[in-house]
Amino acid sequence: MVMIGLIAVAGLATAPSQTEITVYNSGFGLVKEVRSIHLKQGRQNLNIEDVASMIEPTSVSIHSQAGSNPFSVLEQNYQYDLISPQAILNKSVGQKVRFVRRFGTQRDVLEGTLLSSPTSVVASPDGQNQSTYNGMVIRTDDNRIVLDPTGEIEVKEVPAGLISRPTLMWDIEAPTAGDSTVELSYISQGLNWAADYVVTLDGIGKSDLQGWVTLTNNSGATWDNAKLKLLAGDVNRVQPRVNRDFAPMLASGAAGGKAGFAEESLFEYHLYSLERPANVRNHETKQLTLLEGHGIPIEKKLIVDSITSQYYPGEGEIGTGDVKPQVRLEFTNDEKSGLGLALPKGKVKVYQRDKSGSVQLLGEDQINHTPRNERISLVVGRSFDVVSTRKRTNFTRISDRSVRESFEIEVRNRKESDETVTVLERHWGDWSITERSQNFEKLDSNTAQFMVTLKPNEVRKVIYTVETKW
Repeated sequence: MVMIGLIAVAGLATAPSQTEITVYNSGFGLVKEVRSIHLKQGRQNLNIEDVASMIEPTSVSIHSQAGSNPFSVLEQNYQYDLISPQAILNKSVGQKVRFVRRFGTQRDVLEGTLLSSPTSVVASPDGQNQSTYNGMVIRTDDNRIVLDPTGEIEVKEVPAGLISRPTLMWDIEAPTAGDSTVELSYISQGLNWAADYVVTLDGIGKSDLQGWVTLTNNSGATWDNAKLKLLAGDVNRVQPRVNRDFAPMLASGAAGGKAGFAEESLFEYHLYSLERPANVRNHETKQLTLLEGHGIPIEKKLIVDSITSQYYPGEGEIGTGDVKPQVRLEFTNDEKSGLGLALPKGKVKVYQRDKSGSVQLLGEDQINHTPRNERISLVVGRSFDVVSTRKRTNFTRISDRSVRESFEIEVRNRKESDETVTVLERHWGDWSITERSQNFEKLDSNTAQFMVTLKPNEVRKVIYTVETKW
């Protein structure tokens, strides 16, 4: 008690004069603020209310800037027992309450002592807290027991310990009085960002690419005029155990932005810094332009690969079936192609304009984090007018550990233009192609590639025999 009497109250810190937010693409953010406080000499309390409600308390760091009045942190607390009707009633057990019940125009006042908390919190097997509704029990002033009354509930005062907003509280000690500039940093859940890309084809082998950043803030805090940075990379974190119940929050709204991200390498990651201040509001989804590229050379590939559409046929199986060619678009992320920036992982939508000038969606795929000068390959769909049929025409067992098989892949071009089709055939073990209708390239230990060029309405067959040993 004597110790508490020695603590002066410094009160609340001022609003941050500088704010920087680094948002990671795995669902959290690092918040850094600069604030001013007035210190009294000796031991005192420092409270900061306007922090994110999804803060990780163990990540909080506070210290005085160089040249500022120094202080020592003796204790740090995070209070999140927020004022709500349920919380007030739960903490008012044993206290006087009053119920006002209305029956038409009649008003009935019931006064007494609250004997039972309307809700209780119990730990579930998975370690998360769950609330159970128990109802209320009141002993009236004339000793009646009333169960679960309904009506307007009044209490004399807000119970101690409840606060209106989540608050960081420090017990600090300053050797001298004076103003101090402090740096506060903490990690908060509820912040996330993702990259989305739009590729628009011009129909003659070139394309435009626009990259967007979609930033979502469900942290419970709003930051104005903040320096915004986005970190792309697979950052390893030990998943914290959450001991508080967070209600699900939905993002709403959208805000556009102009290009202005500067990209830099940071350790084994990439950092994108917005070169202008940004307002990051709670319950908001904000979209910002990340990058643009124009006139990007793009290559279309039609790939017949039976393993992507059916299982590899086992011994004695016929192995026939239609295989719809996969359609891929490929380009290189380099300066020569109009890009050359490290591309964060995200969804890519591909469009092309029709004869009337309207854009039509061709397909959608996802890319991983892609450094500069790497090749990007997008699966956009399956071909409509180029079709193929694959069958095994012969199977012979040579010995207990070897077989001979023959295959025929028929490719038909029903389009009015020339098409080149890549036929991929896969085999395992020690295999070799002994007979073939055309040349092939062995891409790796399991894959043979045949290139088939077809004129309009032409039909061609790839025929080969393979011997496999194991």
